Amino acid sequence: MPQTLVEIANELTLALIQTWSMSPDSMQETLQQTYAMLTTLKVQEETGPTTALPAVQPPTVDWRTSITRHTVTCLECGHAFKQLTIRHLRLHGLDPRSYRVKYGIPRLQSLVSWKTSTRRRQVVRQTRPWEQAPTYRKRHAGEHPQSTEPEALPEETELTSAQASAQPKRQRKTTPKKTVRKARSER
Repeated sequence: MPQTLVEIANELTLALIQTWSMSPDSMQETLQQTYAMLTTLKVQEETGPTTALPAVQPPTVDWRTSITRHTVTCLECGHAFKQLTIRHLRLHGLDPRSYRVKYGIPRLQSLVSWKTSTRRRQVVRQTRPWEQAPTYRKRHAGEHPQSTEPEALPEETELTSAQASAQPKRQRKTTPKKTVRKARSER
């Protein structure tokens, strides 16, 4: 007994899931697309090879459903990834900005799955890479001295602060432009 189109579409979709070619989240959409294509092929087979395949319009998909916990589905080709890379988008003639504009995705929405993004955030918090930057090291060099010398006694600190207050304060030098302005304002 021949299989129905629904059974064939179901088997094809299950095969895709089992080979990890697609995520289980996009199973229903793939099943519908496969069934539509098989129906079109059956109609073409019955009418003869002279008729052309009608252009199958991809269903309008909300971009929110393409970004899930484990995968990001490319709205152009339907493949699932952990992250939509620039390299993949170039295959479609797009860049991340034009992809977002085309599908109405907000500018600040990342094209990465939620789990991947969370894991990256955890790694950054654990490794603290900003502490390795030269500017950070310069700024925080005096906060945590690494020398083993004992700290200064309170008496010595009072003496140094008294010496510092005995020194006269520096006066700010004025530039010639400011002097000219002062002279004009006095007139």
